[in-house]
Amino acid sequence: MGALHKAHSELIRIAREHAGRDGEVAVSIFVNPLQFEPGSDYERYPRPEKADEEFCRNAGVDLLFRPLRDEVYEADRSTFVEETSLSSTLEGKSRPGHFRGVCTVVAKLFNILAPDAAVFGEKDFQQLAVIQRMVRDLNFKIDIIAVPTIREEDGLACSSRNQYLNTEERRQATVLYKALRAAANAEEQSPAEIIAVARKVIDAAPLARIDYLELVHAETLQSVQAARPNTVLLVAVFFGKTRLIDNIRLT
Repeated sequence: MGALHKAHSELIRIAREHAGRDGEVAVSIFVNPLQFEPGSDYERYPRPEKADEEFCRNAGVDLLFRPLRDEVYEADRSTFVEETSLSSTLEGKSRPGHFRGVCTVVAKLFNILAPDAAVFGEKDFQQLAVIQRMVRDLNFKIDIIAVPTIREEDGLACSSRNQYLNTEERRQATVLYKALRAAANAEEQSPAEIIAVARKVIDAAPLARIDYLELVHAETLQSVQAARPNTVLLVAVFFGKTRLIDNIRLT
């Protein structure tokens, strides 16, 4: 959606590597109104168009696709794409309608750009899973490439929303990754104990307000009753008005 940063550089690098010498790399930038719930940060979401254009140029992008809202959505639109299983929990529960907006715009971008492959970051773990399911269910002939979460030096996952944080919020936001790592080190314990370990770390930050903190199966995104391989701990936390998400796999 724009406001590009170093994590996007890695996505572009992976895309270039996958495309090879004869392939082309396209970047789409569109702040999608359908994936913002009422009263959210759609209007204030950063849109540094010139900086993003320069970013893409320096990264060696071949095509920057930056459509206008009216070019993507007709005023009388009545068709949407919705995944109804993986999207029902976590982000989908906290942000009703969010994934319908994501699936609709991603499907439209796939139809417009017709890529052979598309690159997504694992920071948005549930979004990645939902898109993978949509691609499978709708027979898109597109390879989905997942890229591990890119982090700042202090562990905070790179996000365009990080720039909303004031100095103290930014300092305290580092508890997210600390909590996830502490939980990962406790993976031999029960799911409830693993979650409690992470919660204790987050609760030590006065400005942190947990939206959700759940241990789920990495494929079904359903809560697990026993610690086992192929699980992932996902978290969403508010720091002031800014909501950040992160996750870590437990093996």
